[in-house]
Amino acid sequence: MSIKVLKAGLLTSIQDLGRYGYQKYGVIVSGAMDSHSLRLANILVGNEEGEGVLEISLMGPSLKIEKDIILAITGGDISPSIDGKSVPMWRPVYLKKGSILEFGRCRWGCRAYLAIAGGFDIPRIMDSKSTYLRAGIGGFCGRGLKVGDVLPVKEPQGQALRYLGKLAKKAGTKSMETTAWHIRSSYIPQNSQCVTIRVMKGSQFKHFTEESTQNLFNAPFQVTVQSDRMGYRLSGSTIKLMQPLEMVSEAVALGTVQVPPDGNPIILLADRQSVGGYPKIAQVAIVDVGTVAQTKAGSKIYFTEISIEEAEELYCTREQDIQNLIIAIRLKMGE
Repeated sequence: MSIKVLKAGLLTSIQDLGRYGYQKYGVIVSGAMDSHSLRLANILVGNEEGEGVLEISLMGPSLKIEKDIILAITGGDISPSIDGKSVPMWRPVYLKKGSILEFGRCRWGCRAYLAIAGGFDIPRIMDSKSTYLRAGIGGFCGRGLKVGDVLPVKEPQGQALRYLGKLAKKAGTKSMETTAWHIRSSYIPQNSQCVTIRVMKGSQFKHFTEESTQNLFNAPFQVTVQSDRMGYRLSGSTIKLMQPLEMVSEAVALGTVQVPPDGNPIILLADRQSVGGYPKIAQVAIVDVGTVAQTKAGSKIYFTEISIEEAEELYCTREQDIQNLIIAIRLKMGE
């Protein structure tokens, strides 16, 4: 059971929830830029939440499906289609053997997540299927996909197998079938050229000028074209320290907002380094990291302050929503 790459797209790689426990050796976490969308894609096809999926950036690939499968596409809308017919997102979709799945222009967001029932049959490197592109570790041959690659797919088991059987029966002779239901809009990342991101004060917040801290919460910042999987570089009002600050490098986290000497903030993301020596002015709430990851270059970001307690409450609420979603999907699929 496999999928053949006919066109590679801009950057398509296999990612999961990341490679944890190895930062002390200098190995980064990596993983999906928008882990929330990755989890939902896996849930929709009956996989474990952290199974490896395809992360598709801006311009997607063309894929030949070489066996009947169930897939789900979440995250950014990169116009998925089969034989000219739009493939619906945010729901399980059955495709027959021989179908060619294509992606077109990016309507909104910038990263789509494609989960296959059963998952990709590739080895785990340091407990993860994620691709660390700079080091050539993990994923499919440690790199983004190329024309001619053949991606092995595991046979679906358990829930995934039951979902396949149910939709295959419904499809009959049709090449594509899906459900009448889909994930509600409240689960889907913001679609806007101007987003608001919730943050907490960072470790060195008090060392920045009052004007800078006011600008952080009142002025927009633009995502620059220098942004990548390591971090989003922002431009806008310059953020300045009250006086030069000598720092020993310390741990950084997903969503840490660092300020280098040029005064332009950087939001650290999936391929972030394990430690950093720039002062940290803020920390993005984990529930908003996916929104950052779906924001295109040129879009504007506003920051708004929340407390640690509020961030924890937002996180707990989202996790409960996901558990409720899992139950609802199992009921919808007749379990």
